Amino acid sequence: MIIEALIAVTFLAALVTFVVPNRYAGKAAFALSLAPVVGSLYMWQQYDASGNALLGGNIAFETDVAWLQLGQYDIHWMVGVDGISMPLVVLTTILTTLAIVSAWTPISERQSQFFGLMLLMEANLLGVFTALDFFVWFIFWEAVLLPMYFLIGVWGGPRRKYAAIKFFVYTNIASLVMFIGFISLVFGLGDSISSFRLPEIAQALQAGQLGSFAGLSAGALASVAFIAMFFGFAVKVPVAPLHTWLPDAHVEAPTPVSVMLAGVLLKMGTYALLRFNFTMLPETARAFALPIALLAVASVIYGALLALAQQDLKRIVAYSSVSSMGYVILGLIAYTTYGVGGATFQMVAHGLISGLMFMAVGVIYNTTHTRMVSDMSGIADRMPVTAGIFVAGAFGYMGLPLMAGFAAEFFIFKGAFESTVMEAMPLFTGAAMFGIVIVAGYLLFAMQRTLFGPFRFDGDYDITEAPFHDVAPLAVLLLLTIVLGVSPDIFFTMIQDAVNPILELGGAF
Repeated sequence: MIIEALIAVTFLAALVTFVVPNRYAGKAAFALSLAPVVGSLYMWQQYDASGNALLGGNIAFETDVAWLQLGQYDIHWMVGVDGISMPLVVLTTILTTLAIVSAWTPISERQSQFFGLMLLMEANLLGVFTALDFFVWFIFWEAVLLPMYFLIGVWGGPRRKYAAIKFFVYTNIASLVMFIGFISLVFGLGDSISSFRLPEIAQALQAGQLGSFAGLSAGALASVAFIAMFFGFAVKVPVAPLHTWLPDAHVEAPTPVSVMLAGVLLKMGTYALLRFNFTMLPETARAFALPIALLAVASVIYGALLALAQQDLKRIVAYSSVSSMGYVILGLIAYTTYGVGGATFQMVAHGLISGLMFMAVGVIYNTTHTRMVSDMSGIADRMPVTAGIFVAGAFGYMGLPLMAGFAAEFFIFKGAFESTVMEAMPLFTGAAMFGIVIVAGYLLFAMQRTLFGPFRFDGDYDITEAPFHDVAPLAVLLLLTIVLGVSPDIFFTMIQDAVNPILELGGAF
């Protein structure tokens, strides 16, 4: 029952924070958020499952209890983790705690509501990564949208309402399309399943139980459902050209919210792609390998080029997330141990590094009240610690060895080059590697213009080093990025164990 306790404690922490006086809300939320961190680390330390949760593997910390009946189908409260979801649970709890600390300086009004919504969002994210019944999972999936909508719409920048509505509309429409695609699979399975439990559905699909539905043959139904689900999840990732909601959301959102958006919420999309599309319909995924690889490379290159054209530090980091998520899609479609495993590892690595970069930009903004590259230069002399961590994080984004980003990209590229999913896969991989060059270009440009050179600042504020509580989360994220880069087996061994059954189904292992 530890997963239930983890989610319940986080929900309870949110409720308590809502009623704490504003002046104490930040400290209270931080203290309360430590309980989920301890719980997730305990789960990681005690983790002893093997295989994939959807494909007959042992499920860690599993609970499976019948809940409701919907026609011929039972809805179960089924939760558990395997080597794919366990690292994301740990990432969610740690990043939420650090994001809460990073909010102490910029959030100066309605603090109890802000920090309560942050914890509420964390509880729902934990549900997304642990739920193994579709309806329970979908409730958590949709519930994540509400806190994020209010966090952007109430505490965001001048165009916050537009950004919040755009975020909500894009993701809600995507969820509807995804829901229709998945339910069509359920109806196509007919009497071969009796519940919405994901393992039962996945194993029925692998046993060839899918029949015709709505005038579509089994093969056509699988293709239509795959496309619908891929579209729904690709918006959340986001994959170009479905990414246009992301820059507005990032730019208008407060920095701690951007940390959670890039660090965890985007991973909901890639996690769901792996769980649903690439696990349940591997043959269909391989049939669509060419367009998926094209989308992956397009996201890598296009996102990097858009970042190169920006003058706003936050937009630079926001567009770089589109590029980084393209590598995840490339690894998934490779259908090799290192490809799919590296894609999963990249979800965690990018969560840490993107969180670090957004926090660093936020600390600079807290002091300078600007994010424009043209408004400042040489601030490293005035903010040496912040600048040093920003530089280290940027090099981590570029794939500096002994940092998590390097390990993730190495795994993905190794897996993609070895892929037999299609003959042109090495060409797509080589094209995607060119994105690293563009990443180096825009990050070096931003650092050189803002951090180094003669000091210049077009503003009336004193530029001094940030307070300890602003810098400490940056230091923790940098340390975690290095630890995961030096010792990737902290997560990669359990990830490999969970992805190998998928590859056996896809015929690539």
